[in-house]
Parts: sequence; C-alpha cells; structure tokens
Amino acid sequence: MDILFKPIWFDSLGAKSSCTLVRTGSHSILIDPGVAIMHGGFPAPHEAKYRWYQEAYQEILRASREADIIVITHYHYDHFIDFERTIYYNKTILAKDPNMFINDSQRKRALAFYEHLYGVYGIRLSEVMEAPRRIENIDPFSGITQALSKDFGDYNNRRKMLISKGIEWFKRRLSKWKHYRVIPELKASSIEVRFADGRTFTFGKLRLRFTRPLFHGIEFSRLGWIIGLTIEYNGWKLLYSSDVNGPIIEDYASWIISEDPDIIILDGPMTYMLGYTLNKINLRRALDNAIRIIRETNASLILYDHHLPRDPKFKERTKVVWEEARTRGIKLMTVAEYLGLMPAVLRYKT
Repeated sequence: MDILFKPIWFDSLGAKSSCTLVRTGSHSILIDPGVAIMHGGFPAPHEAKYRWYQEAYQEILRASREADIIVITHYHYDHFIDFERTIYYNKTILAKDPNMFINDSQRKRALAFYEHLYGVYGIRLSEVMEAPRRIENIDPFSGITQALSKDFGDYNNRRKMLISKGIEWFKRRLSKWKHYRVIPELKASSIEVRFADGRTFTFGKLRLRFTRPLFHGIEFSRLGWIIGLTIEYNGWKLLYSSDVNGPIIEDYASWIISEDPDIIILDGPMTYMLGYTLNKINLRRALDNAIRIIRETNASLILYDHHLPRDPKFKERTKVVWEEARTRGIKLMTVAEYLGLMPAVLRYKT
C-alpha cells in the first residue's frame, strides 16, 4: 500500500504536541504542526523542557518539507505554529473554520495566523475579509445525544447546572459568530486554504474526512472546539482524535468505534489537572470510553498520548485502560514507548 506513518512529536517526548506525518503513494499529510513548552509543574528542569521544545520545532520543520497537505484541527499553539513560512508555503492547508465554533482566544490566534499567511502572498487580510455570515440558530446539543442521556446519579443536579451555564455561554458565542467578518478561504498559485469542518477531501485514492466541530473535552468546554480526522488510503485507515480529552463525551467514543480504524491516535484526559479543570466523574467517563474503544475496534495500534503524559501519575490514574489493552492483546502505548523510549515525564518522576 506504500504508506508511511510517523509520529513527529508528542507530549511523551517532552514538549506539548501531537504532530503526525502520513505519507501515501500520492500525497504526504502533516497533521497539527505545532509545539509548546511544557508547563511549570512538569517534573523536569527548564533547560530540558526548552531543549525538547527546540528539538520538536526542528523535527516539525523537517517533516513539513515532506508534506504537501497540512492539517490544522484547531488554533492552540501545540497544534499549529504561527508563523513559519517553511511549514505552510506551497501547500494545501485543510484547517478548522476560524469563523464559527470558535472561542475568543482561538479566533484571535486565527486572525493573526491568516494575516501572516495571506501576507506571504501579498494579500492583506483586512482587505479580503467578507461580510458576516447569515447564521440561523444552531442546536447546541447536536452530536451529543448519548452524553446528554447518561445518568450520573448524585452528580445529575450539578451537571444540569453546568449544562445550563454552558448553553448561555454558547449563545454568547453564537452572537459573536453572527457579527464576525469572515476570514475567506484562499486559492493562489502555490497555496490553497480550505476550511474543513464536516467536509471530505479526495485526492485520487486518498480521502481525508473531517468531523463536524467537537467540544475540546467536556460539553461546552470553554477551550472551544476542534475537528477530528480520518485518513483513508487503499483500504487502510488512520483516525486522529485531536483534543477530545479521552474522549470524555460518549458520542465521540462512538464515532471512533464506528470508524474502526487500523491506527488510532487518541489523546488522553488531562490527569495533571485532576481536581481543577478535570473532576473524577469526567475522568471516569474518559476511562470508560477508552475501554469501549479498545473492546469494540480492531485497531492494530492505539497511541495513547497528548495531555496524558504531562502527569507523572498518568499510568496509575489510567491503569484500567492499560490493563484492558494488555488483557485483549492490543498495542496501546505512548509515542515514546512506540519509539522504544521511556516517556519524559517518567524519567523525572520522584
């Protein structure tokens, strides 16, 4: 089938990233060419964290030279670099729509990114932005029916209150999207920018299928939205979850199961934020959903990384997932382990 799958950099290697290269017989796709330095609480010296960040940056630049298609699933800096001409020049860019299903911080980053990118081609973004879209009311619950019907027992009342607040937040976002001037797609002599939400792109035998916008973690996460990706080529299939955080939401686990890919790149829950932005209820959901994915897919490899190996206790806190994989003979591992290395966070574990 002439396919190369290569993880470029992930959190288990010491810098925040989930950059992946997929090379087929006709095209090469670089997914989420971004990197960020590890947070202050990560148990390694600053010098090591900075060195890993620099190494990741250079690896991403090298990988971008092989790619003709760049995917950006959302506008967090561990998923895209703003701005490095080498990565984006003379490429087809399939990116998260920056005009809808986006929070304030990602919208600001997207504006800066497209101003820089379009400027390379002599285009002033402010001069080509279009009138605001006509947007009808959007169902905030679309795509999360399983999650909403789940019984959480004593947590139901608390969750109902959080959902209610989330709906009000969503309405405020919707009002902003209706007034945003629209960042347009672009097609020039040596670049094409397409917004990928819910769309399929075909290049000969290669198909890239993107999900509709998914919450970045829990329902109505203030971190915004991402898009997931399935790559198909000659009967081979890779699924990239982006930042679904486990997944926490049951419907997103069902999406992964329905795809039944050969390789799953699955981001984990943010266990290093347990007790802060992640509570025990949602951690349990993420673990249950990961177990479902292990049981109900036929993946030959699951890379369980990004977010997860920022925590020295990540193996303990997700123990049931690793045990399920071992019981079923499934290859579940971090990217560091896939490459024959110990995850960076465990090298400095006290």
